[in-house]
Amino acid sequence: MVGGVRIVVAEDEAVIRMDLAEMLREEGYDVVGQAPNGLAAVDLVESLSPDALLVDIAMPGLDGIEVTRRTSERTAVVVVTAFGQRDRVEQARDAGAMAYLVKPVGRADLMPTVEMAVAGWRTLQELRGRAREAEGAAEAAARAAEAASRAATDSERRLADRRDVERAKGLVQQRAGLDEESAYRWLRETAMDRRMPLADLARAVIAGEG
Repeated sequence: MVGGVRIVVAEDEAVIRMDLAEMLREEGYDVVGQAPNGLAAVDLVESLSPDALLVDIAMPGLDGIEVTRRTSERTAVVVVTAFGQRDRVEQARDAGAMAYLVKPVGRADLMPTVEMAVAGWRTLQELRGRAREAEGAAEAAARAAEAASRAATDSERRLADRRDVERAKGLVQQRAGLDEESAYRWLRETAMDRRMPLADLARAVIAGEG
């Protein structure tokens, strides 16, 4: 995976930052940016879209936990912490960090940790994408079912309306001695005069209210 993996290094101590960047380059990673503080780290992630961010937890301005919270949806975050800061590591994990390293960072730990973080983050994004697709498909199915239900209801209503109009037309024919065409014309004209739907008038006729 190393080839083509782009990394931003965020560390306020310049010597440590340069050492980390140099180790990463020697391992084949592409260090695309370096940040001396938390705000600069967030800006670099937003502008460069790296595959990973290596960030010290104790950063000026925005600490590593807040940086993680702001960037973990965009990149795989690996936090670097001092020995004994277990509670801070847990906070970073809860903020979205994929892995952590303990100072002083050794070359033997650096590469496998970054690899694990990038692979884990990509898998997580893929799973989230599938979940969003499944959710979208479920919503589309629900909308289709609702539309089908409405269409079925509309169809049933139109069928009922036609049935009632036909029945009312037959009653008008019987009561007024009209032929079929005249009975239908009477229903239509009466509905227009009364400003009511033809089906409603038909039901009134059927109910004996016409």
